[in-house]
Amino acid sequence: MTVRLAKDMGMQLVADYAEHFGLYDKMLPVLAMSLGSGETTVMRMVSAYAVMANGGKQIVPSLVDRIQDRYGKTVYKHDRRECVGCVASEWTGQDEPEIINDRDQVLDPMTAYQITSMMQGVVSRGTAVTVSELGRPIAGKTGTTNDEKDAWFVGYTPDLVVGVFMGYDTPRPMGRGSTGGGLAAPIFKEFMANALKDMRPVDFQVPEGMNIIPIDRKTGMRAQAGQPGVIMEAFKPGTGPADSYWVIGMEDLEGAGGPRVISPQANRAVNSGAGGLY
Repeated sequence: MTVRLAKDMGMQLVADYAEHFGLYDKMLPVLAMSLGSGETTVMRMVSAYAVMANGGKQIVPSLVDRIQDRYGKTVYKHDRRECVGCVASEWTGQDEPEIINDRDQVLDPMTAYQITSMMQGVVSRGTAVTVSELGRPIAGKTGTTNDEKDAWFVGYTPDLVVGVFMGYDTPRPMGRGSTGGGLAAPIFKEFMANALKDMRPVDFQVPEGMNIIPIDRKTGMRAQAGQPGVIMEAFKPGTGPADSYWVIGMEDLEGAGGPRVISPQANRAVNSGAGGLY
């Protein structure tokens, strides 16, 4: 009963976040949904990823940005943010206009950056490594459904979020190897190469107080920057990588002698696994 209650509460939290991000109006809080088994739209997916790109602040999607009359007067504008000093008849040395970002904060900025940092790993050393050829700070995630019926890639820079979906109107397998990394990511790369060609690269903003720590990508433990197999990961204050690892049953091994001394078989498993954060 306790385990079932904990599971239900955990899935309700997942459902709440999915609804806050706009992925679903009402998500069924079952375990399969945490793996992406529910259906949604490309626009909703892109809007959800925009929350991470926007430091945890909500983005409301729109197909119409603004409408102007024949005289150039704006009669409708999707962006409702207030801009102090944006309307001035002349320049008199006043401060630059300031746009007040009053969008709803639906995710902690540090959590948003941690997710972004993880998805930068997808581009730099994961299933979307082809996108790294653009040579820009880009985060994103590939997706492939069962039997290769759908292939996704949603990626973003600090200024632009793009989603690519491939699949048939009536779902059917696209063929062996038709993955998000193999099909959707290259399309994203080609589009972004043109969209960003006249824009300077912009780094993702690290929230104040966030700790960037080098870790060993195989063991997940703290390491020295610059060493082979070391990556930089973001940690909230009060958290950080482990200084040692532990294997079930290790305490029973004769002559264990310490938390890092384990059997050769276990050591090979730790050091030759998938070897990366995706």
